[in-house]
Amino acid sequence: MMTLIGLAISVAYFYSSLVVFGVRGEVFFWELATLIDIMLLGHWIEMKSVMGASAALEKLVKLMPAEAHLLAGDATKDVPVADLKHGDRVLVKPGEKIPTDGRVVEGRTSVNESMLTGESRPVEKGEGDEVIGGAVNGEGAIKVEVSKTGDETYLAQVIDLVRKAQESRSRTQDLANRAALLLTVVALSSGAVTLITWLALGKQFAYALERTVTVMVIACPHALGLAVPLVVAVSTAISARSGLLIRDRTAFEAARDLDAIVFDKTGTLTEGRFGVTDVIPLAGLDESRILALAGAIEAQSEHPIAAGVVRGAEARNVRILAAKEFRAIPGKGAEAIVEGANIKVVSPGFLRQASIHTDDERVRSAADEGKTVVFVLTDDTLVGAIALADVIRPESREAIDRLKQMGLRVMMLTGDAKAVAEWVSRELGLDEVFAQVLPEQKAAKIKEVQARGLRVAMTGDGVNDAPALTQADVGIAVGAGTDVAIESADIVLVRSDPRDVTAIVELARATYRKMVQNLWWAAGYNIVAIPLAAGVLYAAGIVLSPAFGAVLMSVSTVIVAINARLLRVGPRNQTRDRLEETPPPGHPIR
Repeated sequence: MMTLIGLAISVAYFYSSLVVFGVRGEVFFWELATLIDIMLLGHWIEMKSVMGASAALEKLVKLMPAEAHLLAGDATKDVPVADLKHGDRVLVKPGEKIPTDGRVVEGRTSVNESMLTGESRPVEKGEGDEVIGGAVNGEGAIKVEVSKTGDETYLAQVIDLVRKAQESRSRTQDLANRAALLLTVVALSSGAVTLITWLALGKQFAYALERTVTVMVIACPHALGLAVPLVVAVSTAISARSGLLIRDRTAFEAARDLDAIVFDKTGTLTEGRFGVTDVIPLAGLDESRILALAGAIEAQSEHPIAAGVVRGAEARNVRILAAKEFRAIPGKGAEAIVEGANIKVVSPGFLRQASIHTDDERVRSAADEGKTVVFVLTDDTLVGAIALADVIRPESREAIDRLKQMGLRVMMLTGDAKAVAEWVSRELGLDEVFAQVLPEQKAAKIKEVQARGLRVAMTGDGVNDAPALTQADVGIAVGAGTDVAIESADIVLVRSDPRDVTAIVELARATYRKMVQNLWWAAGYNIVAIPLAAGVLYAAGIVLSPAFGAVLMSVSTVIVAINARLLRVGPRNQTRDRLEETPPPGHPIR
């Protein structure tokens, strides 16, 4: 990139030196000094922008504290974080950063993980919960047992991914490099033509040389060389801070051209646990009363269905009643005395065995949708039914609506029963659903969709979806938590939030737009600038000096740098919204 600048300065300097030693002509030392000063000023401004755009790694490294309070019996001693070993226990005081990845063994608190995962709200942590090194402890002191150190930690893996992503070559960068080479050839050719033309028109060699130097300075492809790397650095920093970890830069760029997104169901669009979807009164009781009675029984059980009923009652702010004389009905349900009445929560099999019938259309419809239905009896009288299913994430509807607005087809791939899959599909408004698909068959289904000529992204949990993630044009692993080393995925989403998939597509498209804008500006301004530098408007009295050419070249470079930084404050999307909600490191949790 500096070839043209070096050549222009050298030619002007050596020619001026020859004039000093007797050759007839004019010296350009003053113009040369001005040119170099302006070049250095522009380069300094440019480097400030570059450093600001690529400071993501430094910011991530600074998140990790230098020392930890190591517990040694009843005492604590401060040791360097690098000296911690697996199994060590450390004390984390309120407001301090957690020194490394581990598990809470004592205490309860809330933890600010915003600068690590993009989760803007404090996360409650108690005994047995995992914590991430670099997160900020909230209001309570906790003791943490070290489970990962050094390169094993979440933050170390993120730093490594960011570094590789920023260093990886972009296809657009290859285009920019070819354009820069072409521009250099054009500038050298234009400089030679300019020199010959002005000499042929009878101008002095000094004037023709000044025009030539201006052409070469103004055409320097500095801005072209920065156009793409700066955008890559900024977008990588945004994605890492938002919990969107790019493992394959090429796949990330391909996300802008996707035609279809295929989601796994369990744990991706749904929460992977039972929840109450319907409460059906059958004998005059209201829904709250039915849930209160059922919750009294199910609170005594650890069965997944029982836990789902209890969560459903709590979500509706229903007070769970006290139960006495709890007894399990093997394979059929459970019963207990609640407020003096015998309450049973039982399966359809118990009703058949007891010859209790219900023809309620709502119950039949829930069963047809693949939901699990349990029945509530008071003194052997059927009073209500509760339908449960894998809970659909509230974020899923927003994510799918947004993806469809962006023109993508949204599909679901699941091993679950067809009735359940179709119910989820109707609830979310999916375009297509593949049900009862075994893990080893998922890759074949992705191939089927690709065979229609569609560019496809697969979104799954990165374990049983690994073959499908690899087969897809873009593989997105969701809900990775602190395990970011998912080899089958191109992009890793730290949280189980399907809206992050829309954020990836939006960021990929916004990144590409910035690249194109920068390339057009970096190359396009030369269409006007080079002829002006050559002197095409000489007759109108418009002539550019080498110093002014340096100003234009420097300004074009700075504009490219600033435009790349504007990726942070462009049209609002979820990624940027989340960043704006993110408090700075060390921000106290109140």
